[in-house]
Amino acid sequence: MIDSNQWQYPRETVPTDAAACPAGDVRDRVERTVGILERRGYAVTPARLGELTVGGALTESEVVGVLAAGCRLSLREGLVVSPALAAAVPAISRRAASHADNAPRCLPHALGFVRALVRTCPYVLSVSIAGSLASGGYVASDDVDLNLVVQDGRRHLAYVAINALGLAHALRHRSKPVDTHTMRPLAPRFMTANLILERSQCFPLARQDEDMAYEFMASMPVYGIALWRQVVATNPGLSEHFPQLEERRYPMALRERPAVPGWLFPAGLDVPARALGRVAWRYMQWTRRRRPDALARVAFVRRTMRPYALFDNT
Repeated sequence: MIDSNQWQYPRETVPTDAAACPAGDVRDRVERTVGILERRGYAVTPARLGELTVGGALTESEVVGVLAAGCRLSLREGLVVSPALAAAVPAISRRAASHADNAPRCLPHALGFVRALVRTCPYVLSVSIAGSLASGGYVASDDVDLNLVVQDGRRHLAYVAINALGLAHALRHRSKPVDTHTMRPLAPRFMTANLILERSQCFPLARQDEDMAYEFMASMPVYGIALWRQVVATNPGLSEHFPQLEERRYPMALRERPAVPGWLFPAGLDVPARALGRVAWRYMQWTRRRRPDALARVAFVRRTMRPYALFDNT
């Protein structure tokens, strides 16, 4: 599995495994939500924080009221942060400001890639955009993270397909700005897999903690909406943390259909795909051998995605 974009690599790298618990008062809910965001290394405005609050949406004035009541959180450069992330506020603020310019340029490319993926890979059942493009901090050097649900026995096949199509896509965008995380020998890394789930792994999800629920909350479903909604409906722990999931709208839903028959991709192909994917994974880690920050990010993201991370024993 390829790592997702983080706005700023967080100091705390251990996701919570706490079971669902009562939402508590507004202050507790706001502080818990800020904690989830900060584990991912970013912060948002009071209005956006209200939309994302654990236990159900709050108004901007309710969030501001929590800050005015003297909690440990504060408003810095328009962002709600705890003392732990205060030093990173300028960098996060710059990212948030650049999102408005960069995201509209990137989104058509991302949707075009998803169209190509679902047309050529009929075993891909659902796709959501995740990472900084979904969370509101996309800069031109970022890649685009995708969350997938695929037919059983085809996770590694999907991984190889995304990387192969991603390389072809990136070759057309060789002028794209890069950073230490997206720089590659032939072409910039542009489209990547963040989370790949088999359909059976969704019913039920092994994890329904607030961090996994937030992964659903912060992503943008763009294909296979009916299945995405079914996953949310049949895993009540997700909506216990974020009731807003049941009210989602899908303005960018794609209506693409596979252009090739599914019988071309039997489950048996997943075995060689796993071997090929493992080689590609090891190669990518080798290219990062002199970039400890990139390796640290990969390790963090893989911990947050367990038990769903690919090549976990590699």
